[in-house]
Amino acid sequence: MDDAIRKAESLIEAGGYIRKFRDRFTVIKLGGNAMEDPVGLEATLQDVVFMETVGLRPILVHGGGRAIDRAMAAAGLTPRKIQGRRVTDDAALEIVVRILTQESEGLVEQIRLLGGQALPLFDRSLQCLFGERLTLPGADGRPIDLGHVGQVTRVNAPLLESLGQGGVVPVIPSLAQTSEGRWLNVNADTAAAAVAANLRAEKLVFLSDTPGVLIDRRDPTTLQRSLNAARCRQLIAEGIIDAGMIPKVEACLESLRGGVRKTHMIDGRLKHSLLLEIYTHSGVGTEITLE
Repeated sequence: MDDAIRKAESLIEAGGYIRKFRDRFTVIKLGGNAMEDPVGLEATLQDVVFMETVGLRPILVHGGGRAIDRAMAAAGLTPRKIQGRRVTDDAALEIVVRILTQESEGLVEQIRLLGGQALPLFDRSLQCLFGERLTLPGADGRPIDLGHVGQVTRVNAPLLESLGQGGVVPVIPSLAQTSEGRWLNVNADTAAAAVAANLRAEKLVFLSDTPGVLIDRRDPTTLQRSLNAARCRQLIAEGIIDAGMIPKVEACLESLRGGVRKTHMIDGRLKHSLLLEIYTHSGVGTEITLE
């Protein structure tokens, strides 16, 4: 009976958040271990189906870096990155597009098996992300050409709004299309931030391979439950936020400046971490806000 009472209390606690966030978009970025672990991925997609069922509007944006690396290795290609961006020539682009579209189709199929409705947005007639080629500044001042790598310049927000109103979960691979209809490989973190900002989403959630921002990576008790922009900048300057965490934090801050209400970094390996972060008072990860 005590267990049943605790479940009822959890539902009551969640009820307030369900009312607060109903009909608001939550953009969820999947990648890393969040996509590699079948058990964890199924739990995450169960959370997504639950969110849609109770009236939230979840949107999935995903990468597929590890699967792309494996496919490139199988093809005898060596992945190369500059400043965290994958150099994407013609051969690499073919693999990126193939793997990301396969990942999208797989996610949609799993959501449908769990009782939800979903649609992959990579078809020419259902394209969501549009962009232009990206170059990076080099140490000598000359631009670095990354090949078919892009940045998002436009999001098809009406399409996403229409799908959300119809109870369909959009599944968006990190691929943008140029004005000439060519594919561009886009960083999934920045793609998710662009989607969230264009929709002025309630939340942007990054599922990562860590519990959130830790002062000491070896000590989970140093998890920072909440950070503002100034504190994030300080931790970056101190080297506590570094490497792959920097683009995620930068994407959080960029989306907040674009009108997103709150951003979260949570552990995709933790079962039902999405529900625990969104529908409980304490949460399980790091919440990042501007102020």
